[in-house]
Amino acid sequence: MELTEKTINSELKYKGSVIDVYSDTALLENGKEAKRDVVRHPGGVCIVALTENNDVYFVKQFRYPHAKVLLEIPAGKLEWGESHLECGKRELHEETGCTADEFTYLGCLYPTPAYDSEVIHMYLAKGLHQDKQKLDDDEFLEVYTIPLDKAVEMVMNNEIEDAKTQLALLKAARLLG
Repeated sequence: MELTEKTINSELKYKGSVIDVYSDTALLENGKEAKRDVVRHPGGVCIVALTENNDVYFVKQFRYPHAKVLLEIPAGKLEWGESHLECGKRELHEETGCTADEFTYLGCLYPTPAYDSEVIHMYLAKGLHQDKQKLDDDEFLEVYTIPLDKAVEMVMNNEIEDAKTQLALLKAARLLG
């Protein structure tokens, strides 16, 4: 078994400011064709920004699709041509006002691989320096710090529901021992 599919046709159905939606026809390994709806997304980055006291920076913001406020680590969408490290540095500064001396790559995740091309890269940032936030015009959020141990406890108690935040926190905590 090859476990592969080949794109025969791809038709743009919707072009948005963040995502594009395609209706594809794929050739399966058994020779049959199948329809695949695909959300194309440029990807993103999330950052576990850790202070000298082992506190993690968080942002609280309203998430429109879920109509609720979520507690998340700083994160954002990749701009075309931007490396994920550059994106992480930019988003950390924009959302928290922090810059960092050290970034450690924690890996990547595929949030919804069945129909979405998005890949999120995760970083641990240390050696933080405080500056001014540079929020986008349509961005409204509150910044908090929470001790890493408490944040991991919050993940395990489902008080932190955002998947990228959950995974990045658990990976950072494991790495730091």
